[in-house]
Amino acid sequence: MEIILQNLFHHYGYFALFFLLALGVVGLPIPDEFLLTFAGYIVYTGEVSFALTLLAAFLGSVTGITINYWLGRSFGLPLLLKYGQKLHLTKQRIHTSQNYFQRFGKPLIMFGYFIPGIRHLTAYFAGMSSLSYRAFALYAYIGAFIWSLLFLMIGRIVGSKWYLVTSYVHKASFGGLALLIIVAGISYYSFKTRGRKSERYDISKW
Repeated sequence: MEIILQNLFHHYGYFALFFLLALGVVGLPIPDEFLLTFAGYIVYTGEVSFALTLLAAFLGSVTGITINYWLGRSFGLPLLLKYGQKLHLTKQRIHTSQNYFQRFGKPLIMFGYFIPGIRHLTAYFAGMSSLSYRAFALYAYIGAFIWSLLFLMIGRIVGSKWYLVTSYVHKASFGGLALLIIVAGISYYSFKTRGRKSERYDISKW
């Protein structure tokens, strides 16, 4: 996979970086950090422009995450409302989860880029929670810029040692994922408790 990505980038340059990152953020099994770090290394060699590489990486990232947002908003929420009761997800619980994500989930949109498997889902959940596009874009696009810039700079700085970076990144990312799972578990328990309390007092609204 890595060799294929390198060949694609060498042959198609900025366009390859744009499309591969867009597909990777959407959810296809593309090693995004590997690709960005390698692109930073190509900048280091002087073959491509840093500014144009950053622009391609940023646009690819925001394209992918925006697609996920609209998928969640257009299909995720209607399906959840239609079939949620079969999973014991009442309208009240769905409404509570939407409010919960809108209040506390925005930073996750920004920093979810740095955790494997999470950046593919945060935008989808943002769409399902009916978070406004303006609020989503603010956090998602800032996160995309920081994420793209960071890994391009890493590849540019370490030069020929760029390939060693990805192994350390994955180890750190999985540590962050484990921490996120713990936080998510605590948040879910809190949400479930609040949902039960809300259903006792607000069930007449539904």
